[in-house]
Amino acid sequence: LEAFYQLSGNVGGYPFVKVVIDKQNDKIHFINHSAYPFHADYIADKLLEIVPEVLHQEIDKYNKKFYFDLDRRFYLAILAFHVRENKRFFSLETVEVDRMSREMLEFLYNFVKTWVDPSVPILLKPANHFQEAYFDEMNTQEFPKIFPHELFSQAKFIALNQGFTQGRIRAFLNEPDYASNRNSLEWYDILVMPKVPDDIPRISGIINAEHTTPLSHTNVLATGWQIPNCIQIGVMDFILSKNLNGKWVEYTVKTTASEVDLRPVDPPLKQNLPPPWRATKIELEEPEVQHTTITALDDLRMSDRFRFGTKAANLGELHHILKNGSERLLGFYKINRPPRANLLPYLAASLGVPENANLQDTACDFLRSLVRLPRGIAIPFSIQQKFLESSPKIQQAIGKLKMALELNAPQIDPMCVQLQKMILALRFSNNLRDQIDSKIASHLGGVSSFVVRSSSNAEDLENFSAAGIYESINHVTTADRILESIKRVWASILSPRSVRLRQEVGISLDNVYMGVIVQEEIKSTMGGVLVTTNPANRSDFRNVYINVSLKSAQQVVQGTDLPLQYLLNTVEGGGITLSLGADNKKDISSQDKAELQKLALAGRLFQSHFSPDYTFSTPVDIEWLVNEKEIYILQLRPYAR
Repeated sequence: LEAFYQLSGNVGGYPFVKVVIDKQNDKIHFINHSAYPFHADYIADKLLEIVPEVLHQEIDKYNKKFYFDLDRRFYLAILAFHVRENKRFFSLETVEVDRMSREMLEFLYNFVKTWVDPSVPILLKPANHFQEAYFDEMNTQEFPKIFPHELFSQAKFIALNQGFTQGRIRAFLNEPDYASNRNSLEWYDILVMPKVPDDIPRISGIINAEHTTPLSHTNVLATGWQIPNCIQIGVMDFILSKNLNGKWVEYTVKTTASEVDLRPVDPPLKQNLPPPWRATKIELEEPEVQHTTITALDDLRMSDRFRFGTKAANLGELHHILKNGSERLLGFYKINRPPRANLLPYLAASLGVPENANLQDTACDFLRSLVRLPRGIAIPFSIQQKFLESSPKIQQAIGKLKMALELNAPQIDPMCVQLQKMILALRFSNNLRDQIDSKIASHLGGVSSFVVRSSSNAEDLENFSAAGIYESINHVTTADRILESIKRVWASILSPRSVRLRQEVGISLDNVYMGVIVQEEIKSTMGGVLVTTNPANRSDFRNVYINVSLKSAQQVVQGTDLPLQYLLNTVEGGGITLSLGADNKKDISSQDKAELQKLALAGRLFQSHFSPDYTFSTPVDIEWLVNEKEIYILQLRPYAR
């Protein structure tokens, strides 16, 4: 172990050493991580005597030899050290893209085993779904195994968002305890709970004492707010034993660490200062609130966000892509991702066509054959404005709220609640009711159940995430319920929490508008959320991260039950199961994984189209579901970086 630590790097909280077996010369090489961050660099320098420039120019050729050839000279692997419940062991796995056969894996295991301290067991770990497929055929006595999801479920520490802050620890054992103290939270507090709920005010740090997903509303907010956030099992006992609750600490989260870093400090002067994010004013694009008609989603484009909100406009843009194609779809794969000049050959392989094929047309055809979009209509900002202006009492109450916000008066929360009640009590005019009813009857005739979604101009902005702040209502069936749900969505823009979060970053109530999406509700066998990045490693250009619920996508974003979690490779293909969810018992079928692989590729193509710049690297967040093997995309939005 002493030699191991001298050579090791650290990832995901545990140390590892890269291994190369030279089968031709019957030798094993343990690589110094600080000198050679990649296996290929070491092989080129020490074993093939190739200069780095030549290696990088021909990296695809060498990678094929290293990871795909069945008759290969070099076997590449990673040996990691773990301690679980006072038990020590190594895990041995290949690089994630490696397509080793079962026999090759067995050879790898036996070769490495002879060179490792026999007092520390080695467990063979599949690096991808291809290898998992034949792990059940391997003799457990000869080849002890451990799966990635088993390690994940036992992990004591997971970095959800790197960062550093100084703040006051506020630890609550349960939600009732938190709810009774919520109003005492300050901007500089670090909230510690088994699972931090999604109604939190803006604070300085988060620590979850139980496993959760990075894609819950709470953790997406933490990413958008750029605050440190992690999972640390046993942190409650640590805080109580060190008497840290209510005390000031330095709080650091690093992806290379093996545990959270909490160090007591004296209370700084900053507790008497306003939060630093108040100095960063959020700029809103000028909305258009003149008369705009209620419009079918498939008639919108991205530029219509000024009238209908970002969510509605993005859904319209998705309809446009599927109907007309896009010249931007290949953007991600065309860009230099060092050391590769472009990834188009990999895209061609994923699409099952030759490299010289028309990839743009093929990509469009692939999306059309794979993706479905629910029917729906979009209600513009102008309808909300007209509805609110129809009540002088509501206008007067909004004026009083604006004044209270300017004075930072203590009665802001009850004023917001009263305003929401007034909106819900206000009747629709016959004309407005008829407009909405007519559009639903025209575009959604035959639908028995609806989803009514928010689509504001004050969400998904740079430095301001609004994940989970505004209302969306599922399982809406009757015309009256649809109208009531529309009012609930409008009223959510005046909830105490949304008003305060916007006020903190200088978003004036005068500039905030809410559009509404009325969508057909699709029954599903599986749903979830996909983000086109690896939250644990933002420099990973291969993988996208998918959360799966066998019930609904809402369970993922609400963070109630731990979902199944996957990383799927959108370059070489393949993937890995990170978590089997709350039950931690059964994985989805290989057929379902194949569908997720297609969805991952679709997400990467959509990322290119929706990218705000020409690096095509800005990730997107996609809510999706599967219905009788058809994949529906319910919404697409930027994912906080």
